Amino acid sequence: MRPDIGLFPAVLRHWRVRRGWSQLDLALHANVSARHVSFLETGRAQPSRDMVLRLGETFDLSLRDRNAMLRAAGFEHAFAEPAFDGGLPPPLAQAIERMSAQQEPYPLMVLNRQYDVLRVNESAGRLFGLFLAHTAPVSPGGLNLVKLMFEPYIAQHVLVDWERTAREAISRIHRELLARPNDAGLAALLQSLLAHPHVPKEWRQPDLSTPSEPIVVFRLRHGDTELAFLTTITVFQAPQNVLLDEIVIESYFPFDDRTAAFCTDLARA
Repeated sequence: MRPDIGLFPAVLRHWRVRRGWSQLDLALHANVSARHVSFLETGRAQPSRDMVLRLGETFDLSLRDRNAMLRAAGFEHAFAEPAFDGGLPPPLAQAIERMSAQQEPYPLMVLNRQYDVLRVNESAGRLFGLFLAHTAPVSPGGLNLVKLMFEPYIAQHVLVDWERTAREAISRIHRELLARPNDAGLAALLQSLLAHPHVPKEWRQPDLSTPSEPIVVFRLRHGDTELAFLTTITVFQAPQNVLLDEIVIESYFPFDDRTAAFCTDLARA
């Protein structure tokens, strides 16, 4: 006997309304009858495990949210939720290690979807040490990359064109939160950024009229030297556990010869 599934109808309706669909819309997308959708939402019918997974796929939910929907229906989770340390399958852990090594002498960081830094390569560690020298001591593993942009010393002395960079970061999080409205960690991150004293009130509302830039160039200042990095993002295709679904690998490539030479010289120091 499965546990009480009284929560499932509310979860189902939440995601349907969040998508802006009627019950008929959901039925058409999921290839089930509108009558069955109605019965599931009212609790008159109990979903099978396969039906819950089908609905989660139809809503294009994250694997974490699909697990939550399964639990709401009284089933065990379908996707493992391992921790980052020791939780990666060995071949993928080795792949990340190789990517980190091959990226040298340029930075690479592994982040979660809330921009917490999980791992850095040696180049990123050197840059953190260089630019965080005048801030409170903190290890790369205790950093949040976006929050770091709003740290007073970084904002005033390290980031070139802080307002543009900060606004792009907030706009990016607004868009991600629209796609993942139940991500409490991402919502809390956004609220903490919007509470920053230098954030204008108009940034509080998402501005979707401006398209995302096809490339992101990150500019830093070290003394009289300006560094520019082109950022690329890698995610795992068709992940089968929550950890792989949520981690992001950010690689930073020199945007000009001066930046390339600076990173090479820093590695040799």
